[in-house]
Amino acid sequence: MPTIISTEHLHVRYNAEMALADVTFTISSGDYVGLVGPNGAGKTTLIKTILGLLAAESGRIEIFGRPAARFSEWNRIGYLPQRVASFNPLFPATVKEVVGLGLLGQKHFPKRFIPGDGKRIDRALELLEITPLRGKLISELSGGEQQRVFLARAIVPDPDLLILDEPITALDPQTRDNFFSLISRFNREKGTTIIMVTHDVGSIGQYANKFLYLDRKVVFFGPFFDFCQSPEMNKHFGDYSQHVICHQHD
Repeated sequence: MPTIISTEHLHVRYNAEMALADVTFTISSGDYVGLVGPNGAGKTTLIKTILGLLAAESGRIEIFGRPAARFSEWNRIGYLPQRVASFNPLFPATVKEVVGLGLLGQKHFPKRFIPGDGKRIDRALELLEITPLRGKLISELSGGEQQRVFLARAIVPDPDLLILDEPITALDPQTRDNFFSLISRFNREKGTTIIMVTHDVGSIGQYANKFLYLDRKVVFFGPFFDFCQSPEMNKHFGDYSQHVICHQHD
């Protein structure tokens, strides 16, 4: 399968401390990767470095087979950052306008809509099953509805890679399960490569096919089956933690 993201011996400093050390992995087209690890493990730092929002001290990143420094097709990547830090829910915009920002963000100046953009927005709303909300203000929606709107904003350019940073934080269990199922369907039916940062290690294994456990360095990267069968990982995590992570992979 074609390579979507690869890193080699990546080192990143953040606030003068080594946030990532010797991080190496490869993600292929169609993968659904659960990116997990403790607080302060460097998960968001890794995502921001891949996206060019942070600079690496050393190492190499390739995106779609090209060095990240020369990559320019950012419309191929959809990004849903941590919601609380990235968007003011009181922003006076409708659902349709918020989703449309996902298209405007990919355009060169002057940034404006063109014929056909309305249909693309409608298609994203339909995929996320939020068409009836299109005229509502974002502030009028529940947390789960807002997350669907932000996801629609991320997918409206029809990206090949979708990166989600803690998208289920503060969602109730039912909404969380629905969100996981929705992302999984998107991965299966459209073949979109997914990287999801999450603390919910007990659920991500039901959906993702690969597991990247990060603690400033790569502790494990590979298929969930290999993680669950690994005596080395059992020694590292212990019987209970490995069981929690692998309960869907017995």
